[in-house]
Amino acid sequence: MTQTIEERKELMKKIKDEVVALKKSPLYKFRIENKNLPVIGEGSHSAKIMFIGEAPGRNEAKTGRPFCGRAGQILDELLNSVGIKREDVYVTNIVKDRPPMNRDPLPEEIEIYGPFLDRQIEIIQPKIIATLGRYAMYYIMPKFGLEFELEPISQNHGKVFDGTAAYGAIKIVPLYHPAVAVYNSHTLDQLKTDFAILKDL
Repeated sequence: MTQTIEERKELMKKIKDEVVALKKSPLYKFRIENKNLPVIGEGSHSAKIMFIGEAPGRNEAKTGRPFCGRAGQILDELLNSVGIKREDVYVTNIVKDRPPMNRDPLPEEIEIYGPFLDRQIEIIQPKIIATLGRYAMYYIMPKFGLEFELEPISQNHGKVFDGTAAYGAIKIVPLYHPAVAVYNSHTLDQLKTDFAILKDL
C-alpha cells in the first residue's frame, strides 16, 4: 500500500529517533564523545532515484546532513551535469554514524545499521538505487537478487542491473564513490560518464 508523504515523514522520523538512541552501536560512544550527529538521509521521500553511500564523514557528522563536504560538492556537480535536482532524489548511507578517522565501516556496523536502510528503501520505494562505492554495492545488490552479478566495482560501475524489490521492479546502478574523485580527475570523468546513464532510466 502506498503511503502519503506525511506517513513517510513519520516513518523516517521513527528511524531517526531509533538511531539517535542506538546505544548498542559500537559507534554510539564515539558520536557522543565528539558531539557528532547521526546522519539519517536527506531529500524527497517519494524519490525515483536513491543514492546510497557507505558512512558519514566529519562534515556530515557535524551537520547531520549526508554528502555535504567535498564529496558532496562533487555529487552536486554530477547531478547538475545530468540535469537532476538534488531535492528530487534521496541521499543516505548504510551506516548512519561516522566511523573514527573516516575509516571504512566494519561488518558489524553494517549489520547494525543495515536494517534502518532497508526500512528507508521500503518507505521511499525508489525505481532506481545508485550505490556510491563498493560497500554500498556489496550490501545492496544481494538484497535485490543480484548476488550472482557481484564483481569488483572496477567492473560493475556504470552498469544497470534489473532487480526485484518487494514493491516491484528496481534498477541498481553501481557507481564509484564521489570521494574517490576528489584527488583523481580520471575518476571524475568516469563518474560523469556513468551518471549520464541515470537520466535515461
